[in-house]
Amino acid sequence: QVHLVESGGGSVQSGGSLRLSCVLSGYTTKTHCMGWFRYAPGKGREASAAVAFDGVTEYAAEFADDFVGGRFTISRDNTKNMLSLRLNSLKPEDTGTYHCAADPSLGPGAMLKNSLMIYYWGQGTQVTVSS
Repeated sequence: QVHLVESGGGSVQSGGSLRLSCVLSGYTTKTHCMGWFRYAPGKGREASAAVAFDGVTEYAAEFADDFVGGRFTISRDNTKNMLSLRLNSLKPEDTGTYHCAADPSLGPGAMLKNSLMIYYWGQGTQVTVSS
């Protein structure tokens, strides 16, 4: 059984920062690809970014500017089976439940494009940004 546990969410004002963490545990080959997804009010599930075990990273098109511009940073620590998401300069539209996901077979691009195929999901951590 594989478990994903997210933490680090909270309520912040616009412009604030949060660091989300996700720990993967349980029976695993430890080579799972991992990613972050957001459920936003009225928008459904949005893929943001995913990182393969070897560090190859893919960004969803809708979030590319955020990651490339440095507002969001995704990182992975295989020694801790941890995936992190640093959120800076938060805006009210970033509000949502952020879920971590992992899959033993999909690569980062496939995870972002075919989230229905992802095998493991965490319960999510809520991020609320007020103006």
